[in-house]
Amino acid sequence: MTAIAIAGFCWTVVCIAILTLIPARWGIGVVPVDRAQTQCSPDYGGPAPDGFWILPGSQRLLNIAVFVPAGALWVLAVARWRRAQALAPLGIAALGVYSIGIETLQLAASRIGRACDITDMVDNLAGAIIGGRGRGAARAALPPLASA
Repeated sequence: MTAIAIAGFCWTVVCIAILTLIPARWGIGVVPVDRAQTQCSPDYGGPAPDGFWILPGSQRLLNIAVFVPAGALWVLAVARWRRAQALAPLGIAALGVYSIGIETLQLAASRIGRACDITDMVDNLAGAIIGGRGRGAARAALPPLASA
């Protein structure tokens, strides 16, 4: 079960990168240099478009939903390890750092229609926390492994 959860977590992290770093609109267009984003938007809760071509819906809800499986699978992966109490929150925090990294790459890729936004970072971390809390019951349900 642990190996499957770790594999699922890794796959989810890869899927998040692919989903968040592809062009925002169908057909790659180049944003002129003078219109490209030069800094991460500090406007919390600013304009949240209705998703994008690959997944329609509220962008804020999608930002939360995309990180829920990663948080859940991380907590499930470490649930039986003796150090689960420490590793579970560290993994969730690492997902927050991962989100910051993705937003930084989106800033660098702003000429293909991506954008860096503080709201996305907060929503991504919220999704990871929701997923981690949802699977937190697994820590109580599964006995620790003999060696870990």
